[in-house]
Amino acid sequence: MKNFTEQCKKYPVWGWAGMVLVAVFWPMNWFLPGTRSMYAFFPLWLGYILIVDGMVFLRSNTSQINRNVRGFVFLFCTSAPFWWLFEILNRRVQNWHYLGVENLNTIEYFLMATINFSVVIPAVFESSELASTFKWVKPIFINIRIQKSGRTAVLSLLTGIVMLTVLLIWPKYFFPFMWLSIYFIVEPVNFWLGTSGLYDFLEKKDWRPVLCLFVGVLVTGFFWECWNYYSYPKWIYTVPYVNFAKIFEMPAPGYLGYLPFSLELCALFQFINGFSRIKNTGIIPVFERVFTESGQEPVKLEQ
Repeated sequence: MKNFTEQCKKYPVWGWAGMVLVAVFWPMNWFLPGTRSMYAFFPLWLGYILIVDGMVFLRSNTSQINRNVRGFVFLFCTSAPFWWLFEILNRRVQNWHYLGVENLNTIEYFLMATINFSVVIPAVFESSELASTFKWVKPIFINIRIQKSGRTAVLSLLTGIVMLTVLLIWPKYFFPFMWLSIYFIVEPVNFWLGTSGLYDFLEKKDWRPVLCLFVGVLVTGFFWECWNYYSYPKWIYTVPYVNFAKIFEMPAPGYLGYLPFSLELCALFQFINGFSRIKNTGIIPVFERVFTESGQEPVKLEQ
């Protein structure tokens, strides 16, 4: 009990503020009549982000807000344009649709959507940083090396271009490539620009950043789908061949799409951040600090 009290005292004020936001806006998002989720979505997700950032601070004595408030705000600014990219691709693929947006004019929809899209990157990166604070990460070793080289970058770029091309031509058959092609295109560009990215870890057979991103995006995805279920407006899915065994509105196989999506977010953010003057922000500096600067090498488990 004493330890619990001490942890509560250490938990930062912004984390408590996040709990208040979730407590207030979760019921509003689900149970109020009309288009309530238009106005509850952003504060609800801001609450989630603040809670998770507070948990990161509690576990590691550092967090995005604690390190760099400007960088924390920058995550929101970059998130909306990135998600609009996927909205544009979905115009061709038609994997999800929004119910209730017919009540909004074009300007209202654009403004509300942009505000709500701004939480995607902060939520995924905060959850991924939280995953990196747990001890289960340390012993993971995968004996696969992705060479950081010009040849790798060229092959990746060509693969991404082919994926994107067949996606746009035959979306019914190649819709999963929406969650792969962007990463294969953007990550080599980051390499040529000299911007750090996942290549720096994978060359050392260190897959822990990828696994942290996977865990972070799955946790975030669970709450996305959960909070969406009783919302209005809300999204629904019409995914060819796999539109079954739904967990909330998302077909169970669809959750696999979240995994490469986290890699795309990481690459896209690194690309934009490479042109900014805001340092020590995003998820790659977190992984560099936790897995590289700390000297915490992956441990190869004995068979």
